[in-house]
Amino acid sequence: MIERYTRPRMAELWSAANRFQKWLEVELLACEAWAKLGVIPAEAVAELRARAFTVDEAFVRRVAEIEQTTRHDVIAFTTAVAERIDHPAARYIHYGLTSTDVVDTALSAVLNEAVREIQKGLDGLIAALGRQAVRYKDTPIMGRTHGVHAEPTSFGLKLAVFYAQFRRDADRLEQARRSIAVGKLSGAVGNYGNIDPFVEQYVCERLGLGVADISTQVLQRDRHAHLLTTLAILGSSLDSLATELRLLQKTETREVEEPFSKGQKGSSAMPHKRNPVTLEQISGLSRILRANAIAALENVPLWHERDISHSSVERVILPDSTILADYLLDKMTWIIENLHVYPENMRRSMQASYGLTSSGSVLLSLVEKGLSREQAYAVVQEKAMRAWAEGIHLRRLLEEDPTVQALLTPAELDAAFDLKHHLRHVDTIMKRLGLIE
Repeated sequence: MIERYTRPRMAELWSAANRFQKWLEVELLACEAWAKLGVIPAEAVAELRARAFTVDEAFVRRVAEIEQTTRHDVIAFTTAVAERIDHPAARYIHYGLTSTDVVDTALSAVLNEAVREIQKGLDGLIAALGRQAVRYKDTPIMGRTHGVHAEPTSFGLKLAVFYAQFRRDADRLEQARRSIAVGKLSGAVGNYGNIDPFVEQYVCERLGLGVADISTQVLQRDRHAHLLTTLAILGSSLDSLATELRLLQKTETREVEEPFSKGQKGSSAMPHKRNPVTLEQISGLSRILRANAIAALENVPLWHERDISHSSVERVILPDSTILADYLLDKMTWIIENLHVYPENMRRSMQASYGLTSSGSVLLSLVEKGLSREQAYAVVQEKAMRAWAEGIHLRRLLEEDPTVQALLTPAELDAAFDLKHHLRHVDTIMKRLGLIE
């Protein structure tokens, strides 16, 4: 199935070319900082900047070629940089640094950009949900608990629940972004043995990063776990919305339907099929976000000042999770913006339970007239069970009941079965969410 995906920027962020470009920038900024401290000649830094280059595929291939011998990616990189610069000033590249000073700081810069891309997508989904929630705020739909008819609500309120949930996701994501948007250039064990803290401050500021208050050779991986568990929660929110819409698309009710484009086919055997395949895809792929979060949590404990057990894992889970979250947000926003909504089917579905969804209102009306709650419950439940069994509207059975006749007038029964009664506070909720004034 060919998928629409209109945000290729995320994949570019995780390309080998961009990774090496970030590494190169860290190296050059570190040289600039050393020059300001008088350790590296200023003219050498000027030469390095003059000879700086945009990483291309030829450079990427050269790093891979050297790594076949060195079996160390950063050494392969610095060797390829020295070749490309081709000047004695290249000897200052990587001065005082350890590999992870470069790798972790550059990784944080990429993750910071990646999260900002995800935030754009999440903002778009929140806005789409808000618009649709207002559009359908007065559209009645059956509320269900345990999958069974409960009381009427509005389709707008259903969407507003997710609007609020994704706003919480946005708050969590910003907190996770701030946690990961830090760098470190503190040397082999984090005590600045061969580097000045000024170099770290200088590099991080120019990359738009904060400075870790303390680190070992690596940034501690609780930061990365924070981000991936946040993306896992976001994935579960997407899964929750997808599941709700999938349930509403069941043939028996067909209250909503995901977009079905011209020429699309639902089944090789059954021409009538219009399946919620994109929503199912969102539910399925959200499992990867949750699974990757577990791997990120496993990365938190490392030996002493560092080992590299986390590194190989992160080469998979960090690009995969950020790209996937961005992709799923794009897909869900498209669905929400183009969702097929069938109000007439929603009303038809409510009628399928013979007015039973107003049983609670009748119960309260009888209590107000003086019956104990237990007495009122017994009267209404007996009629409700008969309505289920015989397919008779609850209102009709209640009208025939002597106890109800003695306590409730026809107008009072009308009020108990009035659909507007259940939706009278919709605007209050919408105002609370800031969706309407």
